[in-house]
Amino acid sequence: MSILSRIFGAKNQITVDSALIKRGTALYSAFTGGVMNYSSVPALNEGDAYTIPTVSACVQVIAGAISSLPTHVFLRQPDGDLIRQYDHDLWWVLNESFSGRWTSASGWWFLTASKLLYGDAFAEIKRDAAGRVKGLVPIHPLRCRVLTDPDGERLVYSVSPDATIINPSETARQIRVINADDMLHVPGFGFNGLRGLSMLQFSLRTAGNLSLNAQTFSAQFFKNSARPEYALKTDGTLTDDQYKRLQEMIEDRRGPDNAGKQMILEGGLEFQPLTMPMGDMELLETRKFGVEEICRAFGVPPFMVGHTQTASAWGTGLSVIGSAFVRYSLRDHLTAFHDEMNRKIFPRSNLCIEFDTLELERGDMTAMMEAVRIGLGRAGEAPFISVAEARQVLRFPKDMPADPQFKLNPPAAGAPPPETPPK
Repeated sequence: MSILSRIFGAKNQITVDSALIKRGTALYSAFTGGVMNYSSVPALNEGDAYTIPTVSACVQVIAGAISSLPTHVFLRQPDGDLIRQYDHDLWWVLNESFSGRWTSASGWWFLTASKLLYGDAFAEIKRDAAGRVKGLVPIHPLRCRVLTDPDGERLVYSVSPDATIINPSETARQIRVINADDMLHVPGFGFNGLRGLSMLQFSLRTAGNLSLNAQTFSAQFFKNSARPEYALKTDGTLTDDQYKRLQEMIEDRRGPDNAGKQMILEGGLEFQPLTMPMGDMELLETRKFGVEEICRAFGVPPFMVGHTQTASAWGTGLSVIGSAFVRYSLRDHLTAFHDEMNRKIFPRSNLCIEFDTLELERGDMTAMMEAVRIGLGRAGEAPFISVAEARQVLRFPKDMPADPQFKLNPPAAGAPPPETPPK
């Protein structure tokens, strides 16, 4: 019989007093999926996490990629085709300026990093008097408390004051309550209807602390002249003054600036090194393992953060690696942003927002030109794109120049016109 059956009884009558559901009890375990006790290893905070190079690199790879992607507004046709809206007012917000303090690039970077580390990304939707979106204001996840309305059908957000404001106004010092319609809330892995799971609390708890402790040990090891600890022994007994003087002498010879300085021993003291080979401690292997564990948590292949111990399993070539990165690392995040923006900004509308991943997936110029040749019809094959579409892919002007004498480098002002070739 399962624990839920034992709690609710054979007749499935739910008569549990909510006051009995406390951490560490069987009821708590049943309602939280069996998670009763956290690890004794402390959770990382954001500052400590960014001191780990692998964490910084993974966040930079994902957040940097998403923040650099163009974001377009499309009109969805009845047949499913998407027609890009080049002159939509929202383009400026999504691609240039979120709001007064935030460029679009920095805003997307912040939201993606918040989703990666804290499990949720939040941004307040600013609207004009007509209800049109005029800006987005990212909010740090630690400032946001997620609640439900009395029916439990919709979310409500309690936002604490912004601590970055030096002299806040009376309004800025107040806790604000924001309705779900005016808040972009992009949850990550493990969303339970309120919040996603924070990687700082879960995935990075052990691997992050292991990497942090390993690099701290490495720094201290080399700070102490990269030497194992040693012992000074004597058959006699040192007085308190002698012990203090000896201790000060030892401390004066620590650190890389004092490497090579000799120690003068007196009173029968003998130097005895306590060797601990680096091979026994496996420090380098521990740090390599930490890189792989953190990359696994973020879904980033190690070679993309400079860990070149193993070859890429994604093949070679810019287009192949770029397509795999979009498919296996970015798609989950991009879909989450798409869904939340479309349901909050264009609810039940034929307009939609999508990121353009073409720049990440395109190959080198030779490969792109070959793809365009195939699309236009190569060696008598039927074309499936027009010249205008091909030029748009290559980011050339849509229309070909009307002047047949057009050259990429036109003649300088005052130069004689080029000679017309005989017919």
